[in-house]
Amino acid sequence: MTDDLPELRASDADRERVAEVLRDALAEGRLDMTEFEDRLEATYNARTYGELAPITRDLPAANAPRLSMTKEPAERGSWAERIVGGEGTSTGAVGVMSGFQRRGRWTVPRRFTAFAFWGGGEIDLREASFADREVEINCVAIMGGVQIIVPPGVEVDVRGIGIMGGFDQREAGTPGDPGAPRVIVKGFAFWGGVAVERKLPKAERKRLKEERRRERLEGEDSHDPHGIHGPQGPHGPHGSHGELN
Repeated sequence: MTDDLPELRASDADRERVAEVLRDALAEGRLDMTEFEDRLEATYNARTYGELAPITRDLPAANAPRLSMTKEPAERGSWAERIVGGEGTSTGAVGVMSGFQRRGRWTVPRRFTAFAFWGGGEIDLREASFADREVEINCVAIMGGVQIIVPPGVEVDVRGIGIMGGFDQREAGTPGDPGAPRVIVKGFAFWGGVAVERKLPKAERKRLKEERRRERLEGEDSHDPHGIHGPQGPHGPHGSHGELN
């Protein structure tokens, strides 16, 4: 069945199942160390079933990994749901003595180029989908700036070069969530800069704000269970502290 769908994308879980088969084969003496290392490297480089299936084809059928030939529905809100494949909404943005924005619901291509000259731009990935597990954003900022906003859980690798300018490294090196995209930020800044900032999506910020408000109100109610110190005062609406003028 794998031969019928050679271009179907393999998942991280599929690659791990193949790797486990290879480890078992090494332990049983079916593979020597060189074969094991070569096949393991091919496993983690494989993108499709057509590349993955031949790696264990000559091993016992009982050990063959079970690869799903149908795309399982991704859990709603999961990273898998946001890695959608395809070409991306756009491949670049330019701001010359002006600005640009990429924000909201859009698909980040595998390679995106941003150019700012005497201007600025914002690339907001908080609600974005991704064409691949790893995407590359190449920024050129000359007397201008580019701001990249990523959500929590996304790994960021900053490799840009700054001359009388800079690339923000604060978010680089933070481990990503399992299955989350990896964003590589490259490019060149001259008398300009590229900033990378991590922020919660607006919907999540709103939810947390509402949750904190409810907790605060519940805390106030627990200290004043009968409401005797409510807005009407301790003596009620007609008491000495509650009289209306």
